[in-house]
Amino acid sequence: MTLYDIKPRFQALLRPLLRRLHKTGISANQITLFALALSVITGLFLAIVREPFWFIVLPVVLFIRMALNALDGMMAREYHQQTRLGAILNETGDVLSDIALYLPFIFLPQSNVPLILTMLFFTVMSEFCGILAQTINAVRSYAGPFGKSDRALVFGSWGFVIALWPQLNVWNNVVWGAATLLLLWTAINRCRSVLREPN
Repeated sequence: MTLYDIKPRFQALLRPLLRRLHKTGISANQITLFALALSVITGLFLAIVREPFWFIVLPVVLFIRMALNALDGMMAREYHQQTRLGAILNETGDVLSDIALYLPFIFLPQSNVPLILTMLFFTVMSEFCGILAQTINAVRSYAGPFGKSDRALVFGSWGFVIALWPQLNVWNNVVWGAATLLLLWTAINRCRSVLREPN
């Protein structure tokens, strides 16, 4: 069970905005690129200021990014904008956005740099395993327990917490360590989903 399971309800709430964007001529790929640009700009900002307080923007940006990610997929499917370029932008954009938004954790007090880099490695690996499932079974795996939406909830919440209570930075490495284990578990589950499917 992951937050991905409530995606249909979230999409229903976004449908009026989707229609409005389509009427203005905005494409699925433009939404994807905007989400990536927002993530990179936010990551650069957090890396430059290096102040725990400013991580309060992280949950807001992550929520907007999740909405944009839902919108680009809906736009592509419902308005027949699915292309190979769109698929490339979607997958690479998600990975680059994750790296851009979570790499600034390195600059938080008492954060262990190798641990964060390991966490980011398994973030990329979990998405790779999801795509690997698609290449073998033609269905992308979104198995949890620590998918993209779950990461956004956890890291966004932690950004909010340390922004308001910076003394809790002493727990940073516990969060990164737990996230790394959950990401490893996610990668394994996504590979297992391939093996469970009949040939």
